Amino acid sequence: MHGVFGEFALLLLMAAAAGAFSLWLRQPVLIAYIAMGIVAGPAVLGIVTAHDQIDLLAQVGVAVLLFVVGLKLDLQHIRHIGPVALATGLGQLSFTIVIGFLLILAMGKGWVEALYVAVALTFSSTIIIVKLLSDKREIDSLHGRIAVGFLIVQDLAVVIAMMVMSALRGDGGDGGERSLLALAGSLTLRLGIAGLGLYLLMRYVLPRVVDRMAQSQELLLIFAIAWGTGLASLGEWAGFSKEAGAFIAGFSLASTHYRDAINARLTGIRDFLLLFFFIDLGAKLDFSTLGGEVWPAIVLSLFVLIGNPLIVMAIMGYMGYRKRTGFLCGLTVAQISEFSIIFVAMGISLGHVDSGALGLTTLVGLVTIALSTT
Repeated sequence: MHGVFGEFALLLLMAAAAGAFSLWLRQPVLIAYIAMGIVAGPAVLGIVTAHDQIDLLAQVGVAVLLFVVGLKLDLQHIRHIGPVALATGLGQLSFTIVIGFLLILAMGKGWVEALYVAVALTFSSTIIIVKLLSDKREIDSLHGRIAVGFLIVQDLAVVIAMMVMSALRGDGGDGGERSLLALAGSLTLRLGIAGLGLYLLMRYVLPRVVDRMAQSQELLLIFAIAWGTGLASLGEWAGFSKEAGAFIAGFSLASTHYRDAINARLTGIRDFLLLFFFIDLGAKLDFSTLGGEVWPAIVLSLFVLIGNPLIVMAIMGYMGYRKRTGFLCGLTVAQISEFSIIFVAMGISLGHVDSGALGLTTLVGLVTIALSTT
């Protein structure tokens, strides 16, 4: 097939076949989509050439997914799960960074590479976990809401980590300290402005706008997508992330009477667009950097698969939750995120680490995503 349209048609046919095979094996279809992306990518068949178009659809899919997550999380839920989500998220982050850093140092890696990879190991995939919870219809369960809560804590940590590492591009010493202080002040100011703006919109503007848009179901759908992608773009422009902006957009509509109607109409669009995210993720994996990192990747994969769930279970048990709830929440952090790979790739662009760190992180991502979703 020739042209972008033909390429998309072929990819959709391959995805349908891979998904059907995955269902026959009783495995999550997202693993089949990632594997199909690897096969269609430059590592195997080299079918994927429309990278920009696929990446655009993938970004819109991620924005719609996080918008739907925010749409389900109203203020009543936040009051209930906020403390446990914050404690679990921060506890898991601290545990993984400290123990992972020492473990990587023991493997003979440099301290900068050890720090980057240890931080990367803390990030669980919000996109994959939310998709799995949605497929199992567990997104509204207690463990589903708690998991989404501490995944949001992780997403905020991703943004802060990237901003801090980018600030370290310059010279050290007093200049570096001043840049970090300026960064902290800027971040605090932007959070304050965003919080105030969101409050005013939710209180005085959005209820009236949504009532007007809801006079037409088609218009309500268009408005929801426009609002989600618009705030996603604004979030990125403000120095946060598209994911954070899309989540806030959904959260801002969570208290309206139309959230169930919006969610029902967005489900099919979300699943279709996320297909391109998983294809894009598989197609972009660089296997040339995986060479001598197999054994370190196995050790770190076991650490993520076992250590992260255990620390979540321990924290939730201490806070009085049942073992089953802690166990189900712990399973959601038994893999690393696509942002882990992006974070280490940023370190390469800043000159902090080399391609070996990226290869190690990529391999850990492949192993943990595959095993934690089966």
